[in-house]
Amino acid sequence: MASSRTALIIGASRGLGLGLVQRLHEDGWNIVATVRNPQLPGALADVPGVRIEQLEMNDTTQLDGLQQRLQGQLFDLVFINAGVMGPLPQDLETVNVQAVGDLFMTNAVAPIRVARRLAGQVREGSGVLAFMSSILGSVTIPDGGEICLYKASKAALNSMINSFVVDLQRPDLCVLAMHPGWVKTDMGGENAEIDVLTSTRGMLEQIKAQSGHGGLRFINYKGESLTW
Repeated sequence: MASSRTALIIGASRGLGLGLVQRLHEDGWNIVATVRNPQLPGALADVPGVRIEQLEMNDTTQLDGLQQRLQGQLFDLVFINAGVMGPLPQDLETVNVQAVGDLFMTNAVAPIRVARRLAGQVREGSGVLAFMSSILGSVTIPDGGEICLYKASKAALNSMINSFVVDLQRPDLCVLAMHPGWVKTDMGGENAEIDVLTSTRGMLEQIKAQSGHGGLRFINYKGESLTW
């Protein structure tokens, strides 16, 4: 990667997105980060030098606006992090159409809309486009029954990433579907196995290691390959 590296983190107000911004700052990157409300950036405001942009991922007008504001900017990393757990409990008998639609739009469709607009600005040869996936997105793993809709949305994301990469026809681009581990965040809960620091430090190490290696891979924060 270039000595002065630039990253765009989509969804950075808290949790793993915020942690990624903090690790990137510690590593000397220039950073652009998106939040739904720039007036309430939370702890992101405490990271020096970060350019904060507004984005509600499900709003195509806002997506187009972000694309226009970032026009001409090259990125060494674009990491699409935003996602939601969806309705709880995930009872298939009581869940409504709106809740399922919102979940799949946010977790599977909107990330691809972001990628379609910004993939052309990922640096040729060494740039990385990363999506925050989950091991639960693996259809071979019979787990996560209590959050079956979330699991299905991450499987849908993985499928959409595959289709996007085929359509993109850019073999130089490194595309990563990343499992961050089970992390102690608002989504992961206090019983999770690792903290944000461990996860984001590992993910950044893998992003740097994968740079320059074109193609699509599904890996975890330790760099281990996962089964689609």
